[in-house]
Amino acid sequence: MKKTYRRPIRGLGLVAIAAATLVPLNSAPAGAAAGPAGAEPVASQEQAAFASAARESGVPEPLLLSLSYNLTRWEAHQGQPSTAGGFGPMHLVGVPGSGAGTDARGDTSRRTPSASTRLRRGAALIGVPDRTAATDRTANIRAGAALLAAFARELGRGRLPSAAAGWYPAVARYGGSADTLGARQFADDVYATLRSGARAITTDGQALALPAQPAVTPDRSGLAALHLTPAAPVSAAECPAALDCRYIPAAYAQNDPNDKTNYGNYDIADRPTDVKIRYIVIHDTEVLYDPTIAEFQDSHSFVSAHYVIRSSDGLVTQMVRTKDVAFQAGNWYVNMHSIGIEHEGFAAQGATWYTEALYRSSATLVRYLAKRFNIPLDRGHIIGHDNVPGITPPLVAGMHWDPGPFWDWAHYMALLGRPLPTRSLPHGNAVVINPAFATNRQPVTGCGSDPPSPSEPASFVPLHTAPSEDAPLLSDVALHPDGAPGTTQMCDTGDKAASGQRFALAGRQGDWTAIWYGGQQAWLHDVRATVSTYALTVTVKTGGSPAPIYGRAYPEAAAYAGSPVPVQSVVPLQYTIGVGQHYVVAGLVRSDYYHSSTIDASSPGDHTVVTGKDLYYLIYFGHRMAFVKTTDVALG
Repeated sequence: MKKTYRRPIRGLGLVAIAAATLVPLNSAPAGAAAGPAGAEPVASQEQAAFASAARESGVPEPLLLSLSYNLTRWEAHQGQPSTAGGFGPMHLVGVPGSGAGTDARGDTSRRTPSASTRLRRGAALIGVPDRTAATDRTANIRAGAALLAAFARELGRGRLPSAAAGWYPAVARYGGSADTLGARQFADDVYATLRSGARAITTDGQALALPAQPAVTPDRSGLAALHLTPAAPVSAAECPAALDCRYIPAAYAQNDPNDKTNYGNYDIADRPTDVKIRYIVIHDTEVLYDPTIAEFQDSHSFVSAHYVIRSSDGLVTQMVRTKDVAFQAGNWYVNMHSIGIEHEGFAAQGATWYTEALYRSSATLVRYLAKRFNIPLDRGHIIGHDNVPGITPPLVAGMHWDPGPFWDWAHYMALLGRPLPTRSLPHGNAVVINPAFATNRQPVTGCGSDPPSPSEPASFVPLHTAPSEDAPLLSDVALHPDGAPGTTQMCDTGDKAASGQRFALAGRQGDWTAIWYGGQQAWLHDVRATVSTYALTVTVKTGGSPAPIYGRAYPEAAAYAGSPVPVQSVVPLQYTIGVGQHYVVAGLVRSDYYHSSTIDASSPGDHTVVTGKDLYYLIYFGHRMAFVKTTDVALG
């Protein structure tokens, strides 16, 4: 099954670096900063701290709020450092109580950031110990504001700018980038958020709001005073112009000189001319960034992705051309039709690695790719690796579950310009899963030898067999063939409905909602966790039998007639759509198969597309998407 699997899950917990977020390097669309469903900003201690720090330092309060939002989304992360060694809502980089030359990551092999003294300098400016500036929320905001004001005075010959527009070079300097492109991208991000406004409720319950300032236009003329490294020449990477990208090709080599089928790490194609690109798959690496790059450059690893994004600063590295097929999703049909994006991180550690810089770079890249290849920006087409179906019954249980329960799908979809709906439609026949991420702390445990999960917000809701918290969690026939109940393990996806997914309504009882999920009726405690909507659904035909479910939309056997391409079996999974059940349709596809079994494009039938007559609906079936033949179901 070469090219249908990905490397096994690494030990989740090899790295334990506390969470915060870093500087974004790209712009988000207007409205991307919307808060969780139903959340209304109210006065908070942190909001008051920003107002006080702005008055004390002379920094315009909206600008200070926007700067912090783009650094950390106003998160304090309980006083713990980010993956770049930055602390608090103002992301002050340094080591409390320690000398220069070390950083809070505890990794002496990594270069100490040039901004490593910022924590100490900010603390000195307001007269507090650096440890206080690192761990106390109010002191951190004061120190960050004082530091920004100091930058502005140094750039303005002792004077502060008279209007928000003039703070642009100080904001660019605060971002910490050493090159012009990165500094400009960060400052542009801050001013874009300033114009559009933002609001959020932090994971520890702080509600903040930044009213929109649409009239603010930044004055970029002072950027030259920073004497930054000139922008690098245009990269060979397929990226939007505003994104910091580079191109490092993955290995494409024959490993055995006597065997042309033994090669890695991707397949040559001519997409979208020969095969349509329909999906973008979101992964996490489960190893660090540099080892990921090295692994994709080793042709014996048989694994690759089109892009890899670094956690600390959102740097994007393209490794496979979009026209070619990467070995990334564990499902050859999905590989054929998708672009894979790896994000440096560990699913079990969640927010430790999923930084704002990573989210924003990824969203900017996905918006570019979706527009270029006409990919719908919805959760049926922008999917996690955990949403990819298995290809045959024995392989379903081993499918990967990254980016995991702590990837903030609601925030990510908002950054894509397609925020999840928050207003219910009357008498809807379906629901959108959309819990308020910041307050949605579900019980999650590790898998196997993995450590227990951190207590942090999650992007799923648990599913029960009945409308009661005491009822067992839903059992998935592939994950629990013995019929045992579902579990709180993060890899047990069969009882977890993810944010953005859409399911047909199966009933309501009190404050509980039932949905059709994975061939069963599943109950979820509907505390602002769902939004009612209308959707096109499929069901078993009148008088028909349960409809089989497939993990790939391969052609019928007759489509291969006269072709040297071997017939690919069409194997149903262990699930069915039962009589009376309904599932939301995400798309309609014609069956096809791209045959590429050797590195030699001249081999008979190789690098050939077989297109069938069978049509399939792509449906939201369970946590993973699925395909069903149009001939086996009816709409309605």
